[in-house]
Amino acid sequence: MPFPILRIPFVVQSEIISILQPNEIVTASFCSEKVKRLLKGHYQQRKPSEWKLFMTDCDSCAYVDIETSEDNTEEIPVIGAKHISELDKPIPIPRGSKEEVVSFDTEHSCPVIYLEDRVMASKKIVVYVTDLFNLDIDGIEIDNEGIWAIDWIKNRQEKMLVRFSYDGDEAEMDYVLRNARASEHYTLAGNVSHNYRFDGKLGPATHFLIDINGRWVTLDNLMNFNFLSIFVNQCRLIVPDLYAFIGHWRSGGSPRLTYLSLEFENQLDFEHFEDQLEVVERDIVGEYRSNCGGTWRFDEGYSIQRNDGVKTVLVFDEDYFVMMVCLGEDVYDRDNYSKHNSDQLFVLHQNV
Repeated sequence: MPFPILRIPFVVQSEIISILQPNEIVTASFCSEKVKRLLKGHYQQRKPSEWKLFMTDCDSCAYVDIETSEDNTEEIPVIGAKHISELDKPIPIPRGSKEEVVSFDTEHSCPVIYLEDRVMASKKIVVYVTDLFNLDIDGIEIDNEGIWAIDWIKNRQEKMLVRFSYDGDEAEMDYVLRNARASEHYTLAGNVSHNYRFDGKLGPATHFLIDINGRWVTLDNLMNFNFLSIFVNQCRLIVPDLYAFIGHWRSGGSPRLTYLSLEFENQLDFEHFEDQLEVVERDIVGEYRSNCGGTWRFDEGYSIQRNDGVKTVLVFDEDYFVMMVCLGEDVYDRDNYSKHNSDQLFVLHQNV
């Protein structure tokens, strides 16, 4: 028996709406225009400030997901977009028609819009959800087919993206690096050739991760990255590059950097590396606690000092190089250095 939500008192309506999950709200909005107006009116008055909207356009389909709280890393799919050919039972649409088919995705528990123009369908779901909840898009995850979203979203909202993720190939990489903007997270994956180079700047933002294929990152790139933390996997930098970057940092370069992690594609020879570091302290044992709650324990660290007195701890081996910048007395206390004969840990906290 249908529930008469439109006939019950306003206070009861609000209580019912407030306990629904985001995907349930979007699904319910397709019941009728009156229900949609009711839900939209609710969120025009009570904007869910903790909710964040993310759009994914990868593998020829798009979804809008909602993260409902800062502590909740799980994103709930609320609506999808696919090409009409993806329907289990294809429905013919006349050429040039803007007719759409709406179905329910049981795997993601949300509605899906099907159109002959998949990009148009993707735009429709973004417009639909942002209008329904009175919220902007906070982040996008795209491959080559989702490149359209970079400028389209930038032009339709004043708010900058919080997160940006790209898993594509070299054909669009340069455009992505020059045009995508996010205030917190950049994540890059995908395939690029050994000859690919980028001569621009990136940032400012908080975190930058090259998940795979970081071979293209040069010393100049590293110096022009403006992030608090940088992670590069499959890095091809060599020991002289690391000396040069340390000199760059000591003289005031990369002033916002607090954490740098490089994982090398080829093993490096660090046997005499510390000889040119002007080390302040050696044999540091400790742990590094990131803002996301992770802890990385290390030993045999080296401390060096910038020209303005700021210190950093370096930890390296043939496969990796890590640089942890120590900012403020609450983060870095020289008396808390730990030697091999001590059971006291030197703890670094990432201030981001």
